Amino acid sequence: MFRKLFLVGLLVLAIGIVPALAQTTTVRYFTFSAAPDHLEDLDTIIAAFEEANPDVNVEVETAPFADYFTLLQADIVSGDAPDVFELNYENFVTYAANGTMLDLSSYLDAAAPFYPRALEAFQYEGVQLALPATFSTVLMFYNADLFDAAGIDYPTVDWTWDDVHIAATAIRALGDDTWGVYSGVQFWEFYKKAAQNGECQFFNEDMTESTINSQACVDTLNMMTSFMTDGLMPTAAQLSGVSDGDLFASGKLGMIVTGIWMIPAFSEAPFNWDVEVEPMINQHANHFFANGVAVSATTSVPEAAAAWAQFLASSEVAANVRVESSWELPALNDPAYFESYLSQTPPANRAAVFTALENPVTPPVIVRQSEMQDTVNALITRVVDGEITAQEALDQAKVELDALIAP
Repeated sequence: MFRKLFLVGLLVLAIGIVPALAQTTTVRYFTFSAAPDHLEDLDTIIAAFEEANPDVNVEVETAPFADYFTLLQADIVSGDAPDVFELNYENFVTYAANGTMLDLSSYLDAAAPFYPRALEAFQYEGVQLALPATFSTVLMFYNADLFDAAGIDYPTVDWTWDDVHIAATAIRALGDDTWGVYSGVQFWEFYKKAAQNGECQFFNEDMTESTINSQACVDTLNMMTSFMTDGLMPTAAQLSGVSDGDLFASGKLGMIVTGIWMIPAFSEAPFNWDVEVEPMINQHANHFFANGVAVSATTSVPEAAAAWAQFLASSEVAANVRVESSWELPALNDPAYFESYLSQTPPANRAAVFTALENPVTPPVIVRQSEMQDTVNALITRVVDGEITAQEALDQAKVELDALIAP
């Protein structure tokens, strides 16, 4: 009798275990920002999520940014899309317009303290198709020692690009191997400085025509290239393969406009440096880069996938891991998460990271986004190389952008 009861007990136990195992849900997550530096940080977030959701298992797939969207598109076309995938704002509209993302409106936790602007960035035609996971801003980093050597005052929040030109001229005079400023001349900087001009728009209000060749836009592009033509900013040939970041870190560059992701890279620089909100033309406009997480419209596990996306984007665990590891910043409007971040030096003026959020600018986006970016970049490069004028480049850009938005 005891043996029968024992065997029955084992059978009941087995029957109980098998369904439990069978109920485990796997969520495939595809990311470009985690590898190679933040895989352990992602593992920490996943462990916390799986502890809170023991019936869900998150499987991670990674790819470098250069290959990521090609691979993602191939997976979507083949019908093998990941359940959850990372998506930057610049590519969001393309994927949203193609119906590849699940409407997350009914899954969204209304109590999650997202920055309203960040949440809005991942809406398409009023529908929440992704959740903002991180943000980055761009600042002007400056070498305080070079400013001291040149006898000029440090940048302030009220600086214009005319002030930059004056300071860069003084710093350039310190020596042939010392440069005044570096601010890239390409699509990403152009649309931001266009916003700083205030009168330069890529498209008209109803998106039926490009206005990129307006006088204000031409003036903006000429201002950008003037630092190079005036000998204050090195050309690609003069950099000789050295990156602008490495040039700044070497102490041979007075100012550099770059993202806050460079703060850790400059932390050990052998000179005093700080940051300030980027200078303006007519008004402040600061880069707002955002990465979001989306759920595939074809996922077979929408509830588990949405729960993972929500946790990754807005949980306290994820927020703290990102801040402590300098893995970008969570797009959450809760000062408590950033206390430790703001206490770190350098830079002393780390609060400028958040001041920049007061005047955010995102790139103009169209369905054929990558084609627009490539078109504008190629024409700007020809201006930089002296092949055509800014007016000629932007006249051609208008023709090509009009074709890209044509119905």
